[in-house]
Amino acid sequence: MNSSLTIYNSLSGKTELFKSISPNKVGMYVCGPTVYNNVHLGNCRTFISFDLIYRYLIHLGYKVRYVRNITDVGHLEYDEDQGEDRISKKARSESIEPMEVVQKYTIDFHKTLSKFNLFPPSIEPTATGHIIDQIELIKKIIDAGYAYEINNSVYFDVLKFNKKHKYGKLSGRNIEDLMHNTRDLDGVSDKKNPQDFALWKKAELIHIMKWPSPWGEGFPGWHLECSAMSSKYLGDKFDIHGGGMDLKFPHHECEIAQSESINKVSPVKYWVHANMLTLNGKKMSKSTGNNILPGEIFSGKNKIFKKPFKPEVVKFFIMQAHYRSVLDISEDALNASEKGYNKLMSALKLLDNINPSKKDTSFNFDDWNKKCYSALNDDFNSPVLIANLFDAVKFINSVNNNLDNISAATLIKLKTSFKAFVNDILGLYGNLSSSYDEKKLKDILNILIELRNSSRKNKDFETSDKIRNELNKIGVKLEDNTDETEIRLN
Repeated sequence: MNSSLTIYNSLSGKTELFKSISPNKVGMYVCGPTVYNNVHLGNCRTFISFDLIYRYLIHLGYKVRYVRNITDVGHLEYDEDQGEDRISKKARSESIEPMEVVQKYTIDFHKTLSKFNLFPPSIEPTATGHIIDQIELIKKIIDAGYAYEINNSVYFDVLKFNKKHKYGKLSGRNIEDLMHNTRDLDGVSDKKNPQDFALWKKAELIHIMKWPSPWGEGFPGWHLECSAMSSKYLGDKFDIHGGGMDLKFPHHECEIAQSESINKVSPVKYWVHANMLTLNGKKMSKSTGNNILPGEIFSGKNKIFKKPFKPEVVKFFIMQAHYRSVLDISEDALNASEKGYNKLMSALKLLDNINPSKKDTSFNFDDWNKKCYSALNDDFNSPVLIANLFDAVKFINSVNNNLDNISAATLIKLKTSFKAFVNDILGLYGNLSSSYDEKKLKDILNILIELRNSSRKNKDFETSDKIRNELNKIGVKLEDNTDETEIRLN
């Protein structure tokens, strides 16, 4: 088992040597979507990042249990403790049942991720499927003395928890600052303190999704589901918990508090967070119009980009930046990624057609292979890996153009490793982008037209007619004018 993998741990703020709790096994939990709308590109970046992590751990030989939840209830608007949850609100606006909303956008979520060639998780639990588990967890927290019931709702007592533990250790916040920066509730809420968060909320008459509980009809708090489901499938202590950077506070902070209140130990060994995605240098926002959905990029039906981009090109673009860095998406950036992606895929195809020589010349496979693994072992550094892959691309093209040599033994090793990095770990499977294909076809047509024109000048009408007739058979019609030959598609 590889012992040199390092992971940046958000909890310690340091890059640490990865050592799984159980030998050769990894438990990984990633916060999934709240299915009340189409999955946005920022979400996709998070899931693409953790797909890379998942794939690489499998590649290293770990048996990985990857759990990614579906939030289908209990997530209040703006993550507050008051109001109507997002799914119920969407159902009301569309005049459909909440579970119709859930079904519609869960399907959209799965379809979108499949276009990016992401592996499905080992387990994909839903919040509604684990109401009993969440109720039982609340009972344990109450018994431990860290929660209180009032008016048929249950809240986590953050101040009491903070006396023996540290609330805010993941996000670097302290309770005094939180109290200072939080406005007084003025009797609007039942909570003892503004920092307390809901474990169970009493359902008002307007609330559609609700369940019976020891505290009355209601629904679970947003933070609760992840604690309940991660502990159920991965245990009270597991290896990796991931999600977007925006979940660090309050969501993940609350998860830690819930788990520590009953288990007395931190629930996760390595906290991993993917950073945000911006669009044309600005934060994505529906209200400002600076927003685009994955499907709009794939189809080209949007007002931001002039042409469509394939899912794999978008995925390649995302992996050209480290998952912890802020990434800005723009048309220029996608065009550059498309060119790079096509070069990578062309080299991948060339590997199957290269004729080896008796000996190598300039390429040191062992050194190159070591650099690729060093990049991945450095907190899954995909941009450095891709830079190393392009060193191999340059060499492959050089061999193909008879400017360099590769032995049969090295060719086998290069082909195996190159495909492992590109296909198995990055999850790119070799389809050239449509715009690349179109350019190649256009170049081929121009060559044929030049060849035909040359035949006509040399009065080789047999060859000239044959080119025209054969093209006509496949729907390409050539029309000769005084100055040039026009192409028409039948």
